[in-house]
Amino acid sequence: MKVVAYERSVQGTGASRRLRNSGKTPGIIYGGTELPQAVELDHNALFHALKKEAFHSSILDIEVGGTVQQALLRDYQMHPFKPLVLHIDFQRVDAKQKVHMKIPLHFTGDDISPAVKLGGGVVNHIVNELEIICLPSDLPEFIAIDLSKMAIGDSIHAKDISLPKGVSLSPHVDHDNPAIAVARLPLVSSEPIASGAPEAPADPAATKLKDKEGKE
Repeated sequence: MKVVAYERSVQGTGASRRLRNSGKTPGIIYGGTELPQAVELDHNALFHALKKEAFHSSILDIEVGGTVQQALLRDYQMHPFKPLVLHIDFQRVDAKQKVHMKIPLHFTGDDISPAVKLGGGVVNHIVNELEIICLPSDLPEFIAIDLSKMAIGDSIHAKDISLPKGVSLSPHVDHDNPAIAVARLPLVSSEPIASGAPEAPADPAATKLKDKEGKE
């Protein structure tokens, strides 16, 4: 995925504010053997790019001054209540060094699984992304998870996933082996009794005893 950026010579809070007012977003590209590079990007193009899943999980070709460098999106800051990207960070990648990335999970088949079609249950997606390690050339855009064979009580954990070639789980994910999806019966909540519902009939024996005590 290609990103066009421009060199940013002026830095500081005031300069960044003026940049945003002109429809640009300040950013930085860091990492590797080169020095960090301050850049600016067209805000509208960046804002729409951030809505794309691939922008968050793919190697980006960032062109600055006619030179293309490969990088990953590492962080960005949004305005608290305005649709405004305040700042963005990219990290350069080395083709020979493995990267740690959180990759989105795409779930399929839960609607035709035995848990749903035969058991009347639901398949809950516990997590929607997974942290992996791989070389930049092996980085997948997403990882597909097939849920079509899940029955009630079944679960899929991180180590159950068939990962693409050259891709492995990050050490802490491999150690914890978290649940990815679980098939279970839906929870049934008890409905409260309506305030206008008739009261339960009184116990005849208790009523008779009360009448007898009243007469005494």
